[in-house]
Amino acid sequence: MDSDTEAYLLLLLSDSNLPTGSFVASAGLESYVTHGFYSSPTPSTPRDKMDATMDFLQDSLRSYARSALPFVSDTHDVIRKLLADSRDASLDSVLEAVTALDDLYESMTLNHVARRASKSQGVALLTLYSKGFSKPSTRRQRQAQVIMSHPADDELSWETYAGAFVEKLKLRIRQEKTHGHLPICWGVLTACLGLSLERSQFLHLFLHARSLLSASIRLNTIGPYAAQQLLLHTVKPLVEAEALKSKTLRTGIAGGDWRHPIDEVHHGPAVTWPLGEILAARHDLQHSRIFNS
Repeated sequence: MDSDTEAYLLLLLSDSNLPTGSFVASAGLESYVTHGFYSSPTPSTPRDKMDATMDFLQDSLRSYARSALPFVSDTHDVIRKLLADSRDASLDSVLEAVTALDDLYESMTLNHVARRASKSQGVALLTLYSKGFSKPSTRRQRQAQVIMSHPADDELSWETYAGAFVEKLKLRIRQEKTHGHLPICWGVLTACLGLSLERSQFLHLFLHARSLLSASIRLNTIGPYAAQQLLLHTVKPLVEAEALKSKTLRTGIAGGDWRHPIDEVHHGPAVTWPLGEILAARHDLQHSRIFNS
C-alpha cells in the first residue's frame, strides 16, 4: 500500500464518529473519579484535574498496550498471511487461529466490565468493515459465495478473502462460538484494510488515549480545549513510547504457527496496573453512572 492511501485510511479510522468506544465506555475512568482518585489527600491543596487525568491516562495506556497489543499484532499477522497468499491457508484454519486468540484474551481479561466493553466494541468494528469499508453488499455477498466454493482460485482478490473472512467471523460471534474482543477485531479490521502492523498498533493506542479524554469531557473533569491541548502536546510521546515498548510482544499462540505452546514466549501480554482493574470491576456498583463500562 502506498503512503498516500495509508494516510487516507488513518484519517478515516481516526474519525470520532466511528465506534471507538468513548460514548459507551470509560475504561474505568468513571469509577476512578467516583472512588475519589481525582481528589487531593489534603483539602487545602486541591489536585489539578489535568494532572489527575494524565495520571490515569498514562497508567491505563501502559497497561492496555502491554495487555492488548500482542493480540492486535498476532491477529494482524494471521490475517495478512491469509490475504497475502490464500493458497497456503483456508478460511477455516485462520478462523481457528483467530478464535484461539479471542479465547485467550477472554481468559486474560480480569473483570466482567472490561470484557463486556471489549466485546461490544469489537463487534462494532466488524460491522464497520462490512457496512462502511467494504464494497457494496451485493458484490460482497457474490464474492463470498465464490470463495466458499473455490477457496484456492488465484484470481480471487485480497478484498474477496477479507470480506469472506469477516462474514464468517461475524457469524461465529452471533453463534456464540467466539467472543469478538476489541483487540482481535481491530487486528482483523486493519489487516483487511491493508494497514501496516506498525500503523495499526500506534492508531489503536492513540484511539484508546483519545477515548479516555473524550470520556473525561463527558464526565466534566476537563474541558474540550484542555483535552485538545493534551492530545497535541502530551499524548503523542506517551503513545509512541508505549507502542515502541510493546511492538514486538506476542501472545505465543500465533505468528508462524499459532499452535506452539504459550510458555515459549518470555515477554507476552500482561496487566501492569492492578488498581485500574479493581476500579473498573467496581463500575457497576456505582449509585449512578454515565457509561456502560
